[in-house]
Amino acid sequence: MATTEAGQVERASGSLAQARPSSRWYWLRALSRNPLALASAIFLLGLIAFAVAAPLVTSHDPRFLDPGVRLQGMSRDHIFGTDGNGSDVYARIVYGARISLLVGLSVTVIAALIGTTLGLLSGYYPRLDSPIMRVMDGLMAFPSILLAIAIMASLGPSTVNVIVALGVVYTPSVARLMRGTTLTMKNQLYVESARAIGARDHLILRRYIFANVASPLIVQCTFVVALAIIAEASLSFLGAGVPPETPTWGNMLREGQRFIQVAWWLAAFPGIALFLLVLALNLLGDGLRDALDPRMRSR
Repeated sequence: MATTEAGQVERASGSLAQARPSSRWYWLRALSRNPLALASAIFLLGLIAFAVAAPLVTSHDPRFLDPGVRLQGMSRDHIFGTDGNGSDVYARIVYGARISLLVGLSVTVIAALIGTTLGLLSGYYPRLDSPIMRVMDGLMAFPSILLAIAIMASLGPSTVNVIVALGVVYTPSVARLMRGTTLTMKNQLYVESARAIGARDHLILRRYIFANVASPLIVQCTFVVALAIIAEASLSFLGAGVPPETPTWGNMLREGQRFIQVAWWLAAFPGIALFLLVLALNLLGDGLRDALDPRMRSR
């Protein structure tokens, strides 16, 4: 019996390494073979851990003002220098990562939930297709940043309002993606078979359609996170986003523009952080797209 149990443990531990194209773990194995996607995932996990443990990785308060050390360069006490108010730039970048990740993930959750629901209903029920999609087309007719600024002008500057505004902006793209995939899936034989045996619509949508459109949704969500982070930084840079006293990368870039000739580090370090975060999200999204693509499994 001990030999049998040992064999079972060995087979379980080797399931990922021996995953076949039809296995549920194959996409994870394919993703691990992509060095850029793997490095991006590690970077993102590290950044999330850094943001969560912000009080442990910096001893400075990002809101503390010390005019006596304003616009000082990099030093042992301030490794990224100080800004125009004497606040530590490194501390503001670390705490600003919290806002960026919070906005990006929250906007993605809102867009995914509402967009998926609207896309499934629009693609499955022809009578709902036209009214839902015309509303989505109307929202997509506006440039995303202008629509976000218009919504923020009516709601007022706050982190919650930024999340709401960007959630409205990026919901149509998810809804259109889900509608297109639903239109394709609902004519498949297994869906028609489920309908023929009397399965209810909500069961068909949840078990047979959504389960098969989850892969493109996951990929789309990674890009929505990146777009939402850029949009939040753009809104803060333009003064229409998070309040100026809140440590965000967009606010730091806005202040760095004023002192770019005398304090280059004010714009350089938050700009590099924003660039690396968005790049990692896009590379991870590309890796997930390749790993979850069924056509890649036949190669």
